Amino acid sequence: MPIARLNHAVLYVTDLERSVSFYEEALGFRNLGGPPGAAFLQAAGSSNDHDLGLFAIGRQASPSDAGRSTVGLYHLAWEVDTLDALEEITTRLTEAGAMVGATDHGTTKAVYGRDPDGIEFEVCWLVPADLIDDATRAAKMQLRRLDLAAEKARFGGQTRGGVGVSTPA
Repeated sequence: MPIARLNHAVLYVTDLERSVSFYEEALGFRNLGGPPGAAFLQAAGSSNDHDLGLFAIGRQASPSDAGRSTVGLYHLAWEVDTLDALEEITTRLTEAGAMVGATDHGTTKAVYGRDPDGIEFEVCWLVPADLIDDATRAAKMQLRRLDLAAEKARFGGQTRGGVGVSTPA
């Protein structure tokens, strides 16, 4: 029985209110509430019960050393439908001082951010299957700086991404 998709992620955070505000403002999540010390958030357009769970453990918690001195999760990746949406997220992350970088992986166009606790995440747009050519496929093995304006000129800002790749054709 193969896994079909990620339903939700759960993060431990130091300050619940600060983290909820960040995910609402930077990524457009909606706060659905939750028990004391927790919040369940839903991405715009999602039909999931929730896409992100946040559990407060307090400001005394140490930052994660995952990837530096301990094993652990590197980042989560959320997919957007259009390059226009990726551009909007880029603007929001930049304005929030949370932008880490932007990479062209050939078939995936990605921006990276960090939440208030330093937890890294990716937001990406996937080239639709019918637009993947040999050059795009070859670029998959490289890491290049993302030129979002050039990608929008090439693929269009409203082209639905991931079709035939992460979503049915």
